[in-house]
Order: sequence, then C-alpha cells, then structure tokens
Amino acid sequence: MSGTAFGRRAALVLPALAARPAWTQDVALTIGVGAPVTSIDPHFFNASFNSAVSSHIFDRLTERTPDARLVPGLAESWRAVSDTVWEFRLRDGVRWHDGHLFTADDVAFTIERAPRVPNSPGGFGVYLRAITRTEVVNARTIRLHSARPHPIMPSDLAFIPIIARHAATGAATEDFNSGRAAIGTGPYRFVSFRAGDRIELARNDAYWGGAQPWARVHYRMITNDSARLAAVLAGDVDVIDQVPSADVARVRREGRVTLAEALGARLIFLAPDFSRREAPAFTTDAEGRPLAQNPLIDLRVRQALSTAIDRAALAERVMEGTARPAGQWLPSGPPGHNPDVPPPRYDPDAARRLLAEAGYPQGFRITLHTPNDRYPNDARTAQAVAQMWTRIGVRTDVVPVPWASFPGRAARQEFAMHLIGWGSSAGDPIGALMNVVGSFDRARFLGAVNHHRYANPDLDALVERALTTMDDGARNALLRDAVRMAAEDVAVIPLYNLVNVWAVRRGLTITPRLDERTLAMDVRPG
Repeated sequence: MSGTAFGRRAALVLPALAARPAWTQDVALTIGVGAPVTSIDPHFFNASFNSAVSSHIFDRLTERTPDARLVPGLAESWRAVSDTVWEFRLRDGVRWHDGHLFTADDVAFTIERAPRVPNSPGGFGVYLRAITRTEVVNARTIRLHSARPHPIMPSDLAFIPIIARHAATGAATEDFNSGRAAIGTGPYRFVSFRAGDRIELARNDAYWGGAQPWARVHYRMITNDSARLAAVLAGDVDVIDQVPSADVARVRREGRVTLAEALGARLIFLAPDFSRREAPAFTTDAEGRPLAQNPLIDLRVRQALSTAIDRAALAERVMEGTARPAGQWLPSGPPGHNPDVPPPRYDPDAARRLLAEAGYPQGFRITLHTPNDRYPNDARTAQAVAQMWTRIGVRTDVVPVPWASFPGRAARQEFAMHLIGWGSSAGDPIGALMNVVGSFDRARFLGAVNHHRYANPDLDALVERALTTMDDGARNALLRDAVRMAAEDVAVIPLYNLVNVWAVRRGLTITPRLDERTLAMDVRPG
C-alpha cells in the first residue's frame, strides 16, 4: 500500500479517530510487550517498539490505520500546491498536554530537530531529507518546499511525531526520558519511564480525537516469552504481543484469552558485511585460518548462502506457522510487492556449486550474530540457518547478543553476518530501499540502518527516480524494479515475513496492525 493513495487531492477532514466515544470510567489497561523500549524521545531511534510508545504521547501530521491506510492526524487536510510545494492545513484548537496551543511553528521546529538527534542508532532524517524549506503561512497552515517533486511527502510525515517548541527547545533525549520534554498532543500523557521495565501513561481527557476508554495505561516490557504469556493467562496483564509460536495452538483453546492475528510487513533477514573487502571479521577458511578477502563480497557466495536456506522449514518448523517464506520486503498484496520475486528456491546442491565457482570448494567458517530477545524465535532461527549452511560446507557458529547492545554493535560493523528485522509500516518498500539497502550517506540521511554497508549506485538512482515520479502507477512500477534489483544482487538474505499474534483477556478486543505496533488505542472493551 503506497501511502500516496490520496495522490494530489486534499485529504478527508475527519479521521475515524474523531468518532471515538468519550469514556469517563476510571479503568486501567496493562500491556505486556516483548521488545524493550529504549527511549521516550520520539526521534531517537526509528524502531517499531519505540514508535508504538511515542504514538500514545505524540501525534503526527498524518497517521496510519491498522491496515496502513493514510488518514489525517494533526493535519486535517493537505494538497500539492505545485510539484515542489505541499501545503498542510492544521486542526484548530489542538492543545499540548500542558495547555499550550499547537501551531504550525511547532511543526517547523520538529522538522528542524528530528533529523539531528545525537547518538541515534537509526534516525528519521530519511523522511525529511526532501524538505529544503519550511514556510509557516499562519498558525494553522504550513508549506513544505522541496528541490524536486516529492509525491510521498504526506506518507513520509506519518513517521514524524510532532513535538512542542516551548517544551523541547534545547532538550536532549534524557529530557524526554525524564518527562520534562515529553509534552505531546496525543491521547495519553507521560507519567514515568523505567528503562527495561515499564512506562506509565495517563489519559488525556482533552484529546482532540476524543478521550480514550483507559484512564491509565501500564506499558510493561516483558521480553521473556514464557513470562509474558504467563502474565496474560494469569490476568496480570490484559494484552500481550508476540505470543510464543510454540504456544499458539494451545492458547487458541484457552478460555481465558483470545488471539488476534495478522500477516505483518516485517521481514526477518540476514545482513552480510560489505564494509570490509580484506581481512573480514568473524570469517576464516575451512581450517580456521584468516582469509585475505571477504567472501561475502562475491555475489555467488551470497547466492549460495541464500539458496542453502529452506525457508519453508523455517516458517513451519522453527516459527510453527507464524511466518511466511519471503524473497522481498513485503508480503503479497501491497502495490510495492513484486510478484516476480518469489522466495529463493531451496537447493543445497546448487549452493555447493556456487561456492566452488567462487573459489570456496571446501567452504569457509563464519559467525552469525543474532539478537536473542527482540524477534520471535530470533536465536532459534539463527541456529537453524547455521545448520543449513554447515551442511553445504560453510561452518557457522551462532552468537546470541542481547538487544540492549545489538543495534550499537551492528552500527559499528562488528559482525560478519547478522540477523535483523525491518518493518515496512507504510505498506511499501520505500523505507527499506532507502534505510536498509540505500548506500550509507549520513549527509543525505540515506542508509540510516544500513549497518552492513551494502552499496549499489544503480539501485540508489532507481529509487531516487521513483521518489520523484508523481504518477502513483509509474512510481510503484519503478519500486517493483528496485525490489527486483535488490533481490538479484542479494543486498540482504530475506528469510520470512512475521505473522503478528496478540493475546487479549476475555472481554477485550484488539485490532491487529500491519505495522505490528501494540497500541492502547486499538484495545476496546468487548
């Protein structure tokens, strides 16, 4: 789903959120999530678990429904004034949690601040890089100028939480974590944050979209699968995400909870290191001796490693049906999916031939690093891949790393091969093509999470061409070409798309989301 379905037309004035009933009862909701939120600063780390929490406190100009449709947020409408100017009309009377009035000046401040957060392991600059000038027309109108046509501007802004100039001027990430700068316009107000443990939120009764049913939200980080499941079964929490795949069948029979499932837009993939041509890290020959050249630079080696993976076995046995084999970023359905790029065929004999052609008839040794507490069955998946690679002569050791240190180490190119995930929350491949496999260029905000340093100027040029193409159909065709190019060059080794599974206690309902975020706003009394 492109996120530009509105094209050049003005958006609808009233979002579905505005129809929410104004609940007043003093009821709390407790959520147990499987990933550790690292910061309240909404611009610090472009990760789904951080964005989920920021969505409670901060609004965006445009928002996305659970099925990734673009709808009005703080902007009630927008239009393309010209090919290089977008105008956004803001809602009237919206107030920050401290009572100050929200204006276009806050949007201008956000656009200036968001791409420049110090020490960010993966920021939001890529979504704002096209903007050359912000023009505050009046308190309720802002125009965003670009040097070239940028048809996906409304979609880009669905990634950018809007913060208050008066509260966040000069604020560091620590000021958001303490709550001093965590002043939003969202449906919930910040109360407290304990890293690795919990976040406490309180209902914003003056929310422009209507008050939520939950007076308080306790957002608990429970990264242990068994503990998280036990908590919802015992009634200690009301909702959990990432229901352990081994327990899905049993939980379906439980009378205490119900499940909600949706095939998501998160790809789990392997990232081969392109940062070293010589003296590769964590890679030796078959006898354990240092290699002069990095074998992963050779396309045939990457093809061999991909072909040696039985994705159907990963999806059905390791993930126990909670994944679908993948050969690209998106599952079938959205316009950015390329039907001509299927999951690579499992063929270990072909993999051995490719290794021999590349000069490794005896294979080599490599270490696969993986988080062990971030994605469902992440370490188990890495172990299964290691066994498949070892069978073709690439003896593979697996080193699990806690997520708390994993992104930082990946960003420093400390791994030869690592397992990671990317969620295309807009329902298109643009974010992945720019952030994950776009050539790393800090000045241009490209490759923000391209920690493996893949670089392909032809792919970059094709993506740039797509991003300046105003016609939706032509743009999607170019994006499909880019998806195919990345797949043919094995820019990453795709494994599977996750099926997102939530468990909620009886008496509640949750709307499953394509972007896998767990939001109190999607939970309702049954």
